[in-house]
Amino acid sequence: MNALATIEARIAAALETLKSDGTLPPDLDTANVDLEPTRDAAHGDLASNAAMVLAKPARKKPRDIADALKAIIEKDPLVASADVAGPGFLNLRLHPEAWQRVVAEVLTAGGDFGRADIGKGEAVNVEYVSANPTGPMHVGHCRGAVFGDALANLLAFAGWKVTREYYINDAGAQVDVLARSAYLRYLEAMGEEIGEIPEGLYPGSYLVPVGEKLAWEHDTVFQSLTEDDWLPFVRSFAIDEMLAMIRDDLAALNIRHDVFFSERSLTWGGRDEVAETIRELRERGLVFEGRLEKPKGHDAEEWEDREQTLFKATAFGDDVDRALMKSDGSYTYFAADMAYHHNKLARGFRHLINVFGADHSGYIKRMQAAVKALSGGQADLDIKVCQLVRLLRAGEPVKMSKRAGTFVTLREVVDEVGRDPVRFMMLYRKNDATLDFDLAKVVEQSKDNPVFYVQYAHARACSVLRNAQEALPGTDLGASALAKADLGRLDDRGELELLRRMALWPGVVAGAARVHEPHRIAFYLYELASLFHGHWTRGTDSPHLRFIRAEDPGLTLARLAMVRACAQVIATGLEVLGVEAPPEMR
Repeated sequence: MNALATIEARIAAALETLKSDGTLPPDLDTANVDLEPTRDAAHGDLASNAAMVLAKPARKKPRDIADALKAIIEKDPLVASADVAGPGFLNLRLHPEAWQRVVAEVLTAGGDFGRADIGKGEAVNVEYVSANPTGPMHVGHCRGAVFGDALANLLAFAGWKVTREYYINDAGAQVDVLARSAYLRYLEAMGEEIGEIPEGLYPGSYLVPVGEKLAWEHDTVFQSLTEDDWLPFVRSFAIDEMLAMIRDDLAALNIRHDVFFSERSLTWGGRDEVAETIRELRERGLVFEGRLEKPKGHDAEEWEDREQTLFKATAFGDDVDRALMKSDGSYTYFAADMAYHHNKLARGFRHLINVFGADHSGYIKRMQAAVKALSGGQADLDIKVCQLVRLLRAGEPVKMSKRAGTFVTLREVVDEVGRDPVRFMMLYRKNDATLDFDLAKVVEQSKDNPVFYVQYAHARACSVLRNAQEALPGTDLGASALAKADLGRLDDRGELELLRRMALWPGVVAGAARVHEPHRIAFYLYELASLFHGHWTRGTDSPHLRFIRAEDPGLTLARLAMVRACAQVIATGLEVLGVEAPPEMR
């Protein structure tokens, strides 16, 4: 068990002791007690908020609880000192042994160090990207794609059984526009003069090869048909081609989904899952015929005050009830979305995560209300919104793509700077904050470029190990051998700080997985890399701190064990983010 988990367990045991001796109420809930690294090393290694969160329910002063807890925990052999600070925080400083042993733990576990069982094998559905299949993916889609994929990796690493899903919006009017746009390119490929692309159709040149493929495979067949006759086939053909393009774009980021779910399939094959969903909710008294008030800011001339089929969304936390049928008798987008989530529930998922773009934040309450109603409160839906990406080059906005016509494509960005910078930098900011992505800065080889800095730390560690093999020929520098080194020799402050940070990795994984925030992994890796680079630099100025000391084989092996362990943690973290851990950089 790592140092953080060990002390957490011992604080929990100490609180149970305080319950049993009457200091604390026997039924006191201690679930919100946290143990975290101190922000200032001068205050110790770890800080517990136990006294602060337990004071009110226990009806005691925080410092009284903290003092009682201190009296027990300071006797622990791993604890060097315990102090009560401020209104009742308990600050702990651990003996070096607590941090030194993390090296052997990392080297023994390898890539499994930090792996958790929080999910306990439960199924979770992560739906992300879900861009309309009407063109190539743009840089805005890129952020949601990377975020969703990294979150899926993180959840799998933390013990969930993850299904990665893409929802194909192939039932709306936009796919008819796609078909008409592709048909125009087909006519062009057949030699007809099409002139300017009419307003309302998709102008991007990405549809030229679709038209050419239609012409190659079907020759003049569609030229003599009416739109009613050619539209269904061309629509299906164009959607398939767009999905192939989207899959290819995603593959460039090493993103692959387990399921591509078609919205159109909800009403295909003689079965109407949307109608079934509405009927089920109606039978439960959750669908009714009624009228909605005109939304604020809505044009009164365009507002149609009519009786319509509504879902009782307000009974499940939404602001208003939601329409399920349009005036022409067709389903609303929300009705189809409800049926889609009903389908997910029918497939056995009780944990759902949707990754939305910035323009879909208004859908959060209604979708959470829908899942709560459909599952009878037995399923949970977390919706993560990825804010906009501002694409820059050396600080200046990047112009639109000629290929797409209206935006810069994901593929253009990946082709220019590479997969790793795109993935890491899309995660190096919290998903709900706007992101500036500078094409020039993400390829710089400097500390100011986080992805380079982290990858370089791994490459530098690998370089140290290669140099050590040359300096110590015949010495076994494998993980198993180094785990047996005298790790008590690692007592410099820089070494201990590096070990302390490595020991926090399992806690970082667990915390990030619980709140669905993969950016925490990126932040942690940058901090760990910074400590490694900093200690390496100290060694250039102070020879006694260098990793390889030929005159002291015992110390050298201990330090090489630390270096290998650090490289392993960085490699594992980068793998969770879907970023390569290079053994060398040029």
